[in-house]
Amino acid sequence: MNDSVLTSVLLPVALAIIMLGLGLTLTVADFTRVLRMPRAVLVALGTQVLLLPVICFGLVKLFDLAPALAVGMMLLAASPGGTTANLFSHLAGGDVALNVTLTAVNSVLAVITLPIVVNLSLAYFLGDGQIGLQPLKMLQVFAIVLIPVALGMLLRNKQPAFAERMVRPVKLGSILVLALVIFAAVYTERDNVLDYLAAVGVVAVLLNVLSLALGYAVPRLARLGERQAIACSMEIGIHNATLALTIALSPSLLDNSEIAIPVAVYGIVMFVPTAAFAYYLSHRPTALRPKNLEV
Repeated sequence: MNDSVLTSVLLPVALAIIMLGLGLTLTVADFTRVLRMPRAVLVALGTQVLLLPVICFGLVKLFDLAPALAVGMMLLAASPGGTTANLFSHLAGGDVALNVTLTAVNSVLAVITLPIVVNLSLAYFLGDGQIGLQPLKMLQVFAIVLIPVALGMLLRNKQPAFAERMVRPVKLGSILVLALVIFAAVYTERDNVLDYLAAVGVVAVLLNVLSLALGYAVPRLARLGERQAIACSMEIGIHNATLALTIALSPSLLDNSEIAIPVAVYGIVMFVPTAAFAYYLSHRPTALRPKNLEV
């Protein structure tokens, strides 16, 4: 596949489709819900924005990843939650409304937080933050994110029945396009893909497992309810891989296929630990379910 087609056409299309699908499930209430459950939102976003990059940094240092692969992992850790979190949260018995709110708020917040983490990572691992994510370029990327979300919300408001019918087809379409993008990213680095898989596969799985575990444990320690903790776990454990791939591969941004490899690997391996954790949470005996600590 021609690299220019991947980076200039497929990636923006995939990202736009995914975010349109998110918009079709959103209402204004999903943003204003922050005012009704501020503690849950603050705990989840604080864990994802502050704690997760620190955990990821420790992993890439522990496993001594190559600089570009380390930057790719940090880019992934800094990316907001993905819409797939809603599905896994539903399967695990989580508070899906909270998931929707977290995804919406974090997608906007990432305009600020993601460039900071990535530019610091570029400066530390590659010694050059000048090629990083300048604010104007990031705004262009997030225009692809936020405009489809707004259009989806408008469709839901004006044509709710049509929006409801389109949720499933749009979700299936986004999965297919994402699979194609991941395949193309891996194919671009096909000569080194086995080495990359060996180097980053374990780190990607560990990041997923630790994200899920911390995403559940921290809210419980903060005395949030069980369903809210499950929602936070899925939101923190699942990232918007298409957004991260767009940033890694776009000629106007990082333009580095090696940085994209950890994102592609994560996009494949995350489903097994996440599905296993969701199954465990939903099938625990009643005696093992923690009491509701929410106050």
